[in-house]
Amino acid sequence: MIGNISIDTTRYPDGRTHILIGGAALHVALAAAQVGTAAHPIAVIGDDLALAHAHPWPEKLDLSHVTALAGPSCRFDITYGAEGQVIGLTADYGTATALTSHVLAELERSDCDHWHVCCRRPLDVAQVLERLVVAGQRFSLDFHLASAAEQIDAAKTALPHAEVVFVNAAEYRLLDDLVAVNNLARVVVSDGPGTVTLLGHRRTISAELPKDGPVVEVTGAGDTLAGTFLAHVLKGTAERDALAAAVTAATRQARDPGLPYEPP
Repeated sequence: MIGNISIDTTRYPDGRTHILIGGAALHVALAAAQVGTAAHPIAVIGDDLALAHAHPWPEKLDLSHVTALAGPSCRFDITYGAEGQVIGLTADYGTATALTSHVLAELERSDCDHWHVCCRRPLDVAQVLERLVVAGQRFSLDFHLASAAEQIDAAKTALPHAEVVFVNAAEYRLLDDLVAVNNLARVVVSDGPGTVTLLGHRRTISAELPKDGPVVEVTGAGDTLAGTFLAHVLKGTAERDALAAAVTAATRQARDPGLPYEPP
């Protein structure tokens, strides 16, 4: 899983504020590991996440590809609206500015069955995806609405080579504007508390409606959906069953308070 491991501050309309260990690479990898698939996040962290390697992670989660540099880790401050949508985001990338060079080095020496790219700043998405396409590697990817238009444009030549693309409903509209969606093998479209749809060359393959329930923390729910779906498919689970399991896991994640950040 290529992306950020970060310190996230989340803010909600009812006044709740959480400070969590987050980042798409961590959430996707953690979800895959919980299914029983070996998962290796590739990220760059700083001094303020020095305790991350010592956390009691699931057995299948391997942080040996996460490098630590002197300085602050990537930090995101995210404000959510009443429906759980992102209405404000600020970022301080810190040591994650070294992420692209770290990833390119890992691509040269790591042997993985499948790569997942979390298309977020500050990663040079075009350069990383070009390397994967040229090498004939299997990969999937996802986006974040705050930078989706920019990142979809950077990824557009590689998108037809992706095995799965994960987007939310707003990102799907951007995707449809910028690329030929009918050329994409698999697209998983989430819509907050609404139906999650699996598309193949624009045609619906399967759809799952999440169960109603209390939402405590939405950060990481989409990443959990992606990691769970990928892990099940890689283990040979039928796509319909993988989607159902992924929606269940994402719903469970939204009801969990997340991983509280504790400074070293």
